[in-house]
Amino acid sequence: MDKSLVDILERVRELFFKYGVRSVSIEDICRDLGFSKKKLYQHVASKNELVTKLLELERQNFEIIFDRNNFDGINAIDILLTVSREIGERFWDISPSMTFDLKKYYPDVYHKHIEERIEFISQKIQINIQKGISQGMYRDDLSIELVARLYIRRLIDLHNPEFFPAEKFSFLTLFDTMFDNFIRGISNEKGIAHYEKQMCNVNFKKFSK
Repeated sequence: MDKSLVDILERVRELFFKYGVRSVSIEDICRDLGFSKKKLYQHVASKNELVTKLLELERQNFEIIFDRNNFDGINAIDILLTVSREIGERFWDISPSMTFDLKKYYPDVYHKHIEERIEFISQKIQINIQKGISQGMYRDDLSIELVARLYIRRLIDLHNPEFFPAEKFSFLTLFDTMFDNFIRGISNEKGIAHYEKQMCNVNFKKFSK
């Protein structure tokens, strides 16, 4: 993705988080960027395309976490810790209300985004579970596909404002608790011991602002 477009999307992301997706107009974006509409439309043709590109960038940034880390021969739990640390750095400011706006006002774009993200995460988490079992870190009685589906379901639920009102629960608190429960649920005694030894290296709360 072109760097100039990425810069625009990063700023738009901040505006959407601060004011809500629906409330931010093309005029607001141009005013904030110091752009004319003509200049903005050289990159995107509409707000719908802008949202589409923003979610594409979100997926790209998420997938880069795996692309830039060589996980060959690495403990499965350490892989999840590394990924979780990077999720904390990149996605600490995810808002359930922003997700609500996307689902309500851009349903087709949002659902396509979720389908592609689910497919990617499902593949990665199943590989991790298989690795953890073979390394003797995870329980050997796990249903790999079922556990992967439950993990994805938990991730989706983090963004449900009815379950987790944004004014009560931050993304970091929710993700931290979900991740800890997930690891403890799939690990055997050896895995839990390793996790407890390593978990001090990951502090999601340090990414909050």
